Amino acid sequence: MLEFAVSAPFDPAADIAAGIIPAQFPWLSLSILFPIVGALIVPFIPDQGEGKQVRWFALAIALITFLITVGAYLSGYDPGFSGLQLSERVSWLPNLGLTWAVGADGLSMPLILLTSFITALAVLAAWPVTFKPKLFFFLILAMDGGQIAVFAVQDMLLFFLAWELELLPVYLLLAIWGGKRRQYAATKFILYTAGSSLFILLAALAMGFMGGDTPNFEYTVLAQKGFSTGFQLLCYAGLLIAFGVKLPIVPLHTWLPDAHGEATAPVHMLLAGILLKMGGYALMRFNAEMLPEAHAQFAPLLVVLGVVNIIYAALTSFAQRNLKRKIAYSSISHMGFVLIGIGSFSALGTSGAMLQMISHGLIGASLFFLVGATYDRTHTLQLDEMGGVGQKMRVMFALWTVCSLASLALPGMSGFVSELMVFTGFATDEAYTLSFRIVIDGLAAIGVILTPIYLLSMLREIFFGKENAQLTTNTNLVDAEPREIYIIGCLLVPIIGIGLYPRLMTDSYRTAIEALVERDVSAMEVISRPTAPLIRSGSLTPAMLRAPQVISSNGS
Repeated sequence: MLEFAVSAPFDPAADIAAGIIPAQFPWLSLSILFPIVGALIVPFIPDQGEGKQVRWFALAIALITFLITVGAYLSGYDPGFSGLQLSERVSWLPNLGLTWAVGADGLSMPLILLTSFITALAVLAAWPVTFKPKLFFFLILAMDGGQIAVFAVQDMLLFFLAWELELLPVYLLLAIWGGKRRQYAATKFILYTAGSSLFILLAALAMGFMGGDTPNFEYTVLAQKGFSTGFQLLCYAGLLIAFGVKLPIVPLHTWLPDAHGEATAPVHMLLAGILLKMGGYALMRFNAEMLPEAHAQFAPLLVVLGVVNIIYAALTSFAQRNLKRKIAYSSISHMGFVLIGIGSFSALGTSGAMLQMISHGLIGASLFFLVGATYDRTHTLQLDEMGGVGQKMRVMFALWTVCSLASLALPGMSGFVSELMVFTGFATDEAYTLSFRIVIDGLAAIGVILTPIYLLSMLREIFFGKENAQLTTNTNLVDAEPREIYIIGCLLVPIIGIGLYPRLMTDSYRTAIEALVERDVSAMEVISRPTAPLIRSGSLTPAMLRAPQVISSNGS
């Protein structure tokens, strides 16, 4: 029979020796379960019909969850330690090898904080929701716990369950509260994401059962198994598809513009601020960390795909006349820098990828919230139907301008720092040939040039374009409300703070990134040696990729 019990006593001394620090208080389990339990209480809250009581309850739960994650960071997380911290482990289904294992390191802790922060603001952004408010806030709170679980769990099978369970709330939020084509967008979302996640299950089962009869899916165990290069390549390819859909990577991206095109403002914030970061995090956690030899061979492909994302999505965004789809393609373009950073063998470049995820989570959430606020006033998303509203919505124009400047990587904003780190880290990465680095950085720079063009022209068309007399006379174009100013203000504080002093964020994950890059560089050197089995079998490392020690041995 399956049983639920505390497992065979875990030895704290052995955990510390293995680079794991047990939690003194179950901060992470509490941050996952608290919003889920809060969501289960929502149906029983007495309400008068428009959700006034429910939204205050949901806001309180989301804020407390945010404070719990802050408490975890302040009391149990050491940024200078690269191993797993706040570790909690309970044997859940031992016959299946499934363990309730949660923990945090530099790859997950910043994203856990980002998740709880963005969700709290999304609840506040959902204040005007009056249609089925109990179900709406139930789904938002359930998503909060599910998304924190994706970043906090340390068991690959548990990760798959959290990844899958998080999809259902997004589907319902799109299908019930979306626009005219909401059913199409929601169905496309679930087909893409649920279908591709089968690769996660297959890879998890293969990795968990490899090397023994008793399965074990914990990350620390999987990372030490020493999988063969061929096995790593198969798992890497499957996981790249699964996580590439969520990032998203072109051409697996087409669900995102449709989803954003039909979503409401709070759902926008969760999609852009958190959901896309799950793909980038998973690429770092599984592909780069657990499959280092395969990553060394796939890394040039990631870099090339990153450039394709940047240029293709920027050009497509430039051509969009629908405001939501324009910002959606802008998000895809910015996530290309994450791929380049992950594909680099530079601590600076990989750190830039991590910072880009955090930065874009904040900037993307702010822009999509403003899109929703603008639509509530103009009742249109077509740029051709907007224009001349700058005089009536001056504060809204100011908020749009500041957030757009952050998105186009203005110096002093977080986007500038993260993209500069990726550029510089890749340009100085000696793992790649000089010509390849020049070409990649040159092409990526084209996307950086296109971004201000389509964002500034967008601002001009909305606020100072040819005036639409019907819009300006027949529509109640009220300026930004205090609640809206507060939400954007909360997002701008970390955007500007990180831009002015990046170490506020980079110090929280620097040691973990350095350990990850060191592991990948070691794997790259192994597969690049002439005596390596992979080379003897006739499969060569990509010509663009070279290990520094191979260069020195040839004297070149």
